[in-house]
Amino acid sequence: MDGEPPGRNGGKPPDMRLLSNPLMGDIVSDWSPVHEAAIHGRLLSLRSLINQGWPVNVITADRVSPLHEACLGGHPSCANMLLRHGAQVNGVTVDWHTPLFNACVSGSHECVNLLLQYGASPHPASDLASPIHEAAKRGHVECIESLVAHGGDIDQNICHLGTPLYLACENLQVACVRKLLESGPSSLMQLCRLRIRKCFGIQQHHKITGLSLPEELKRFLLHI
Repeated sequence: MDGEPPGRNGGKPPDMRLLSNPLMGDIVSDWSPVHEAAIHGRLLSLRSLINQGWPVNVITADRVSPLHEACLGGHPSCANMLLRHGAQVNGVTVDWHTPLFNACVSGSHECVNLLLQYGASPHPASDLASPIHEAAKRGHVECIESLVAHGGDIDQNICHLGTPLYLACENLQVACVRKLLESGPSSLMQLCRLRIRKCFGIQQHHKITGLSLPEELKRFLLHI
């Protein structure tokens, strides 16, 4: 809870000279109060720590960031706070886990949607950690819907896992099986929409409403 101590290192911002690692290009810490607040969804503590000067991209030796932890805990408010303050949306851990992968582990479609809006890649950084495979295995239908809407490959075949459909069947996730079968391959219309939206940049899709286009086409581009 937000009234609790912020973490094992106290509330003071770190000495960057001690945490800076020139070989890794990030601020490295075993575990920080920012990680602690993010994993437990303590939004007020997280805001306070950021205001005190704690960096949002501080990582552990395993390259786990506070954003990874917020998404693993299924806390979209904390994830949003971190992203608004510059958290790296596609950061990768030593296990090839991205924040999007962690959001699919927790099943938080709010986190998934938020990450995708900030430019997270729906494609895996490695075959060892595929977001859509993880969502299919765990039965997280809404996560699959969001990934597919942003260009996720439902037919990606990973040698040691198979396809998302195979994993959904193997784990008896009937709703995911149905959704994957209904989705099919991305249509040309969907690919065009994704391409046009990408031209507007991260968090700039609201500009579509100001274009001199028919309302129906605007709704298509906004995916509503």
